[in-house]
Amino acid sequence: MSDFNKDEYLNDLPDMDNLSGQAAPAAGASQESQNNGDSAASATSDSAATAANAASSESQENGDAADGATQDGEDTLTPLGQAKKEAAEYLEALQRERAEFINFRNRSQKEQERFRQHGIIDVLTALLPALDDIDRIREHSEMDESFKAVSAKIDKAFEKFGVEKFGEKGEDFDPTKHDAILHKPDPQAEKETVDTVVEAGYRIGDRVIRAARVVVASPQS
Repeated sequence: MSDFNKDEYLNDLPDMDNLSGQAAPAAGASQESQNNGDSAASATSDSAATAANAASSESQENGDAADGATQDGEDTLTPLGQAKKEAAEYLEALQRERAEFINFRNRSQKEQERFRQHGIIDVLTALLPALDDIDRIREHSEMDESFKAVSAKIDKAFEKFGVEKFGEKGEDFDPTKHDAILHKPDPQAEKETVDTVVEAGYRIGDRVIRAARVVVASPQS
């Protein structure tokens, strides 16, 4: 075994200054790479922000352009076009007013007709006793010519206002317009009929003002 030589061993060891020089460039390269990454990320963020600002500005410009186009469209109407537009607006307003007036007129006419019928009904109801007396006189005694003339004028006056007198002997009994005060068995009757009219009935159109009071002839059971 050869003897250990201290001087030769120390000479073969690497120089510490050389090792420090090699480590320093490696660390510098790592720091440079990190700085480059940060710069790239910052550049990417700045680019995204710039793009977002550009898109927002473009959207606002488009909205302003649309508003401007609408305003320009109104401003660029010719005098004839503007006159036609105003005429259409006036026509629409006139049609609305006309429709409202027609509705008001129809409501007024219905109310007037209802009030008119109420007035006729009130007068007829007040005169019913006198009309019943005239009918009894006509049926049971002779009437002079003057009284007949007055009676005829009264009947024509009520006909003029749509008042219809009903109730005749021999007609079928109808409980919607006849008020039976007595049922009289009749061996010859096949169905219920009016035998005697005690008081005539009156109606206006389909509205019965007073049902006819009658004696009814009924078939024998």
